[in-house]
Amino acid sequence: MPTDTTSPRTPSGARSLEHPAREDIRLADVLHALADPMRLRIVCTLAAAEGELNCADIELPVSKSTCTHHFRVLREHGVIQQLYRGTAKLNGLRRADLDELFPGLIDGVLRGANLQARRLGEE
Repeated sequence: MPTDTTSPRTPSGARSLEHPAREDIRLADVLHALADPMRLRIVCTLAAAEGELNCADIELPVSKSTCTHHFRVLREHGVIQQLYRGTAKLNGLRRADLDELFPGLIDGVLRGANLQARRLGEE
């Protein structure tokens, strides 16, 4: 499992973060990452977004350090991709990779999360 440390600066000067290769993403890891309500909220927000979102664009009722932890877990388990653009860390759902590896999984999870939110009046 990769660590949260950034790799050395690329020749262009940009920082990059470690992500698992598509072939290294495992179903148990993805399900573990999605099992937490805050991480599920992040995934639902990213899935609904037109593009990548800055960490600060996703409101969570937890401390900044806890947010960082949740984003790291999602990245290390292959659910999201994070990249630096200037000083901003942008996040995107690895939808193509997940759909290729586990067809229908993300659609089912998003549908289930939406139904649960409606049932519990959390919309």
